[in-house]
Amino acid sequence: MTGAYRFYQNGGPEVLQWETVDVPPPGPGEVTLRQEAIGLNFTDIYARSGLYPSPLPSGLGQEAAGIVTAVGEGVTEVALGDRVAYAGGPLGAYAEARNISAQLLLKLPDGISSNVAASMLLRGLTVQYLLRQTYKVQAGDTVLIHAAAGGVGLIAAQWAKALGAFVIGTVGVRSKVTLAQSHGCDHVLVLGEGNLAQEVKALTGGEGVAVVYDAIGKDTFFDSLDCLRPLGMMVTYGNASGPVPLFSPLELSKRGSLFLTRPTLTTYTRKRELLLPMAEELFAMILSGKVKIEIGQTYALQDAPQAQRDLAERRTTGGTVLLP
Repeated sequence: MTGAYRFYQNGGPEVLQWETVDVPPPGPGEVTLRQEAIGLNFTDIYARSGLYPSPLPSGLGQEAAGIVTAVGEGVTEVALGDRVAYAGGPLGAYAEARNISAQLLLKLPDGISSNVAASMLLRGLTVQYLLRQTYKVQAGDTVLIHAAAGGVGLIAAQWAKALGAFVIGTVGVRSKVTLAQSHGCDHVLVLGEGNLAQEVKALTGGEGVAVVYDAIGKDTFFDSLDCLRPLGMMVTYGNASGPVPLFSPLELSKRGSLFLTRPTLTTYTRKRELLLPMAEELFAMILSGKVKIEIGQTYALQDAPQAQRDLAERRTTGGTVLLP
């Protein structure tokens, strides 16, 4: 028997229930994982609230790292005792142990701990597809990264800087400016303290940025469009302030024939042969020291409801890890 969080209805953090559950022997293609660290993400809040619908009752969480303690029939991807991590697959990471498909697992190299892996794998893979596939950042590009002191933002700013970009970041409060600056941002703007588009245009000689990476959603969407250069790309990949409102495609044309995309990690990692090279590049960036992982806070797994409240209210910085 093991402990795990489940929820039976959508709502706030109070709907999460800590339960004792049975973990049966792994089935074909599965392993049993003793989880050492679990990542906290905004997607967890979206699933719990119902913004991202899932069948109920349900587990929660899609990112963790741990040790393989049992191997099912036909598993070749990992072996008993391997240190592994995953980001994606069925909800259920908020647990002390679980069964999971071996296809989802990545072996952790020496030098990357379970805490680091759990705090960054989903975010790091997200940054890989954002910067290396959705819009391929080139040396000399100017990019705008919202929530630059958050888990994705800290990784994205460092990675973009390593690629030779000029990085403009935004933060929600002035106290986070120094953190963003120390993780790759050339300039940091505080949302709400000025006109975002005017400030960005001033920093870019009136041209605008090549790409905006926006996980905030409703509150920043149209301002972000106004920050782009002609033929620039708007990448909206999160909804921290709520879903983007309905709008006419003419809004893109009148701002300079802009491009808009709403990508997901699930699409980019839909096959293992796509996932593996993404993870390899991510691990290499971390081991090289070009991208440093910031674990801003840790919580006991059973304190997950409070951790979600703190994340939603923007009281966290960097990655957050839940410890069983």
